[in-house]
Amino acid sequence: MEQQGLKRDLSNRHVQLIAIGGTIGTGLFLGSGKAIQLAGPSIVFAYLLVGIAIFFVMRALGELLLSKAGYQSLTDIAEDYLGPRAAFVTGWTYWFCWIMTAMADIIAVGVYVKYWFDIPQWIPAVIALLILLGFNLLTVKLFGELEFWFALIKVITILALIGVGIVLLVIGFKTDAGPVTVKNLWQHGGMFPNGITGFLLSFQMVVFAYVGVELVGVSAAETADPKKNIPSAINKIPLRILFFYVGALLVLLMINPWTGLNATESPFVKTFSLIGIPLAAGIINFVVLTSAASACNSGMFSTSRILYNLGNQKQAPKSFSKLNKNHVPANALFISTLVVSGGALLSKLIPGQAFSIVTTISAICFIWVWGVILVCHLKYKKTQPELHAASTFKAPWTPFVNYLVLGLFTLILVVMLVADETRPALLLTPVWFIGLFVLYQLRTKKHQKAERHSA
Repeated sequence: MEQQGLKRDLSNRHVQLIAIGGTIGTGLFLGSGKAIQLAGPSIVFAYLLVGIAIFFVMRALGELLLSKAGYQSLTDIAEDYLGPRAAFVTGWTYWFCWIMTAMADIIAVGVYVKYWFDIPQWIPAVIALLILLGFNLLTVKLFGELEFWFALIKVITILALIGVGIVLLVIGFKTDAGPVTVKNLWQHGGMFPNGITGFLLSFQMVVFAYVGVELVGVSAAETADPKKNIPSAINKIPLRILFFYVGALLVLLMINPWTGLNATESPFVKTFSLIGIPLAAGIINFVVLTSAASACNSGMFSTSRILYNLGNQKQAPKSFSKLNKNHVPANALFISTLVVSGGALLSKLIPGQAFSIVTTISAICFIWVWGVILVCHLKYKKTQPELHAASTFKAPWTPFVNYLVLGLFTLILVVMLVADETRPALLLTPVWFIGLFVLYQLRTKKHQKAERHSA
């Protein structure tokens, strides 16, 4: 009889593309417009710096995941090294992270569809959510296949942008904004036109652009060969960061001076319009629309698996750990989809501010999750030296680099506290954590009382 668990139906091809899908999404295609307005060309350094930090987080996660065969989630790791309370808070926070991210992506779907049709943002958001729910209810292999093709569209688009940009640079092409030249990087106020303040303020959206990169770890439970596939996917992250983020942004800024881009539209759509390729803007808008759908698809996959694991660990209702005939946690998927639909409601109530609010909350919660990974790795190295010594995938330069990255994350949170736009979301987020700690205490007391009665 086949074991009634999550099926390991994701091949290396799927895992590699899920990793790419996690690193290229709404944060780059839509959010980079706002980040460029804040930082100017120095945005390239912001993406590079945060990208390097995330790579070290992923190396720590990779070593932890492969140190014990039973690990299926971040919650398992947190429980082993930080205790059940931290596992409870981290598990639910990771679910909340992805809920917020999926909300941002579903809001973005509404924004992109408005490019063609003058309809309320929430309508296409709801339609997209229902279609993705249908796909996710079938099989994990179908999720992997869908993500594979979504990610392929993103990759081809960025390859096309970089290829066209290099050709335009070589021939000295002139657009309505002026010649395509490397000088566009510093001719409009220098590399740091808004000073160090603008550079630091861009970090919120830059962090959001990288959320989901750790999805390759969450998908470990459904990977055919984790020992081979996880290191392979993680080690390719630096190359992807250099190429897809730094490379794409450099080309964008050489074609289009940063002063010509604005926060309300995708710089990718604007740049292809500027080049003068027929129908280019419409085609790229379709690409960024599929990108938002892809990221939301990843969010629905991730949130349902997190709830499934929380149900298995008795940190959520047991019904969340039930699988349908396709080995998909259907109850967990329905609940997550219902909560994500709140993004469509926000699109209806506050269409102008919805994206900024949910991206800020998502970035803050992901910083918590990434911080927990680094702290767990520090405890693992200290308390399990024999496992670290035997590891075939050791995280480099620890513990020094762990402390360095934790310091960077702290600085980003301080900047969010200082900035007017991100301060309200930052001050609201502790309510979530306080609520979880209180809920954990109440839950523990209830279990202790039940045990006393049964004894």
